[in-house]
Amino acid sequence: QVHLDESGGGLVPAGGSLRLSCVASGSTHNIYAVGWYRQAPGKERDLVATVNTGAVTNYADSVKGRFTIFRDNAGTTIYLQMDNLKPEDTAVYYCNARTAFQLYWGQGTQVTVSS
Repeated sequence: QVHLDESGGGLVPAGGSLRLSCVASGSTHNIYAVGWYRQAPGKERDLVATVNTGAVTNYADSVKGRFTIFRDNAGTTIYLQMDNLKPEDTAVYYCNARTAFQLYWGQGTQVTVSS
């Protein structure tokens, strides 16, 4: 079992920055990829960024050049640095972690960008 705990969301004006954190606990040695997704009201949950154990990253086109995903040295905290935020980035942001057998999700953290 893996437990994910997100934090760092909030209200920020357009052009501002936020850093989201996701702390993984439990059987973290089984994790081979982690990521951030987001869900705006009335929309599906979409990929924001992922990183695997080989440090290979993948970003949604809408956030390339503005968001950065990275992990701490222990690999148990996953960050999403968000710069130059736009109102369309407003959503609940979820952290996830993949093992060979299961996909785990955190509870989500709200990000609101005012225009």
